[in-house]
Amino acid sequence: MYRHTDNLGLPVDLPVGKVMCVGRNYLDHITEMQSQVPVAPLLFMKPKTALCHLTQPVSIPADQGVCHNEVEIAVLIGQTLCKAPQGATDAELQKVIWGVGVGLDLTLRDVQAQLKADGHPWERAKAFDFSCPVSGFVPACQIASLQSLPFSLSVNNEVRQQGNSADMMGPVLDLLVQISQQFTLEPGDIVMTGTPKGVGPLCHGDKLAVQLADFININTHVVTI
Repeated sequence: MYRHTDNLGLPVDLPVGKVMCVGRNYLDHITEMQSQVPVAPLLFMKPKTALCHLTQPVSIPADQGVCHNEVEIAVLIGQTLCKAPQGATDAELQKVIWGVGVGLDLTLRDVQAQLKADGHPWERAKAFDFSCPVSGFVPACQIASLQSLPFSLSVNNEVRQQGNSADMMGPVLDLLVQISQQFTLEPGDIVMTGTPKGVGPLCHGDKLAVQLADFININTHVVTI
């Protein structure tokens, strides 16, 4: 069963909540997907049943078409944030963050494409069980800058995705303010902050290496279920 941990693997005393996800937050990913630049953050949710530990094998459905990797910086919320004022200071907003990690927003791309073509919501493609493997979280006090965090995903020893929070269209603290206008962020919630270019299919047996700056380096592999 999933529970939050820190980057040393120790339990974090927070409940497991929802996952707020931000789409189209990197221009290079928008370009590769031939999507439109959103006028406001594109938000969707994953339930807590989507969460699992990135240190375990990454499980993908065997019979629902292509499953794509989307590596992202993950932010663990430590304090409630509801309708944050636009003038909130960085120091005030940073207090809301317990820590920072990295995770995968697994996406059933064929399922998503069909649901979009039919004009239907696409939670089935994004919010299925185990669709959000995450690392442990580095305590926020150890992060010098939220806007200078490199992260990457390698598949079978080849770098597939590389990003840096400096390239986000919506910086982390701005995202928290905007999310909180419509969705209260509660202790134990996670915010997935968007993925850079390089999304692609995962296959059974693929070896994955996920890294966040000098804080986190995880090696795992893909299994089909």
